Amino acid sequence: MARYLDVHPDNPQPRTLQQIVAALQDDALIAYPTDSGYALGCRIGNREGRDRILKIRGLDEKHHFTLMCRDFSQLGQLVHVDNSAFRAIRSATPGPYTFILTAMPEVPKRLLHPKKRTVGVRIPDSTFVQALLEELGEPLLSSTLILPGETEPRTMGWEIKEDLDHEVDIVVEAGEVTPEPTTVVDWSEGQPEVIRRGAGDPDRF
Repeated sequence: MARYLDVHPDNPQPRTLQQIVAALQDDALIAYPTDSGYALGCRIGNREGRDRILKIRGLDEKHHFTLMCRDFSQLGQLVHVDNSAFRAIRSATPGPYTFILTAMPEVPKRLLHPKKRTVGVRIPDSTFVQALLEELGEPLLSSTLILPGETEPRTMGWEIKEDLDHEVDIVVEAGEVTPEPTTVVDWSEGQPEVIRRGAGDPDRF
């Protein structure tokens, strides 16, 4: 059964954050609230966690995983950001956007699109997620919590606890969550292509 942890959305309790990070370091899979719906998350090095995410979401190996980053400098260590993308991405973050970019060699191949060698990255505008990433000290491997047959991300922690009680290890509750997923912008070809319209304004690209 999943543990259910209640976190203050504006002032996350340090002890609770430490419990979540300890579980992540022990290869737990968590369901956690972001600035655009819930997401599933685990450490980048958690191979089983990656496979569990694919199974829960009913996805294949071509799924673009997202690396949830604390800030722009951390994002820049994971993907190639050329001059055309730098200013636009920096001005849009933190916020409800996911950017698909070519990964740096340090990113494990199992996290990349098998043909394009790309990965999603984003910097969330969420006090809780920022605090979690700060405590964790590394990006979090994530995927929006949209279940098979559904079109929007989950937003209620207690519902996730009921439906995924034996599929995840921790469900975090942290106040109200926006029901829209992120806007996804593919910048891997040098020009922005909006491939999913979501919570972020796509017109700026």
